[in-house]
Amino acid sequence: MEYSVKLTSYSVSQIQETVSYISKVLLVPETAVAWSDYLEKQIVGLNKMPARFPLVDKEPWRSNGIRRMPVKNFIVYYFVEEKTKEVWVTAVVYSKRNQLNALKDMP
Repeated sequence: MEYSVKLTSYSVSQIQETVSYISKVLLVPETAVAWSDYLEKQIVGLNKMPARFPLVDKEPWRSNGIRRMPVKNFIVYYFVEEKTKEVWVTAVVYSKRNQLNALKDMP
């Protein structure tokens, strides 16, 4: 059975900020579009077997079922709601950033 994949407003804003940074600061809009397309494809792929990626190591996120999926230089954090067959993407974080701080910032 397939899952419905949804994004929180927080994760959407993170993606938009990254696209804007790549386009306007790094001045490579083509790369921003390619990155966004690739990220979308990977996130949509969570509709099948979303539990294939590991739970985060730290508490309380581990107990809350937060998983981490690496996507190039980013980590996509999400949880699976089995009752409703939904996958919720909660954050998209640059992998070189302090991940513990990023998790703490996640609503």
